[in-house]
Amino acid sequence: MPEIKIAASDGGGSFGAYLAQPKTRPAGVVVMIQEIFGVNATMRALSDWVAEMGFIAVSPDLFWRQEAGVQLDPDAGQAQWDRAFALMKGMDQDKAVEDIKATIAAARKMDGSNGKVATMGFCLGGRLSYMAAARTDADANISYYGVGLEGLLGEAGAIKAPLILHIAEKDKFVPPEAQAKIIEGLKGHPQATVYIYPGVDHAFARMGGHAWDARAATIANGRTAELLAKVLG
Repeated sequence: MPEIKIAASDGGGSFGAYLAQPKTRPAGVVVMIQEIFGVNATMRALSDWVAEMGFIAVSPDLFWRQEAGVQLDPDAGQAQWDRAFALMKGMDQDKAVEDIKATIAAARKMDGSNGKVATMGFCLGGRLSYMAAARTDADANISYYGVGLEGLLGEAGAIKAPLILHIAEKDKFVPPEAQAKIIEGLKGHPQATVYIYPGVDHAFARMGGHAWDARAATIANGRTAELLAKVLG
């Protein structure tokens, strides 16, 4: 399966990344940021979908500093969730953003790239894509049901490129008070747009998952595709 290696910026080694190529290049690149389950079948399928939209997709292994090549299945029982949460707790998120930054830099120069790069993250990745919006030079950032964003609003002033936040109204990880803080904290921000999807739960855009909602996912994915087409060409 197609995988590339990216050198870590701190000199601590290199990490793998799943690569999906579009039919036509040069093209913009989307850095696909994993859920707490690693670069698993879902992240690979999402990367393939982005490639079908005409972009290069690169999904870096952000658990590599703990264990390389993790691929967990959220629908395969509690043990998978327990392992996923342990890996999430063990992650140095500042280092993860540095690894995303290294991926963005590599993506701008990779064969077939037009030099433009966006990030798109889900769950933990949704949080990291918000952090990437504040801390990297990505040309756009898209966060699906990012967790703990209300604690990162102090970084909003550093966001200089378009950012979309897709938030599930019934998300148990992002309760109503957290949603209210995010909406208030980003109100009037020239680059940030917050969308709340009524009646749906966390991971509503994970096709085939327990919370999958076709209508909300289609609307969210349309907004995503529109931004990517506008920014990445």
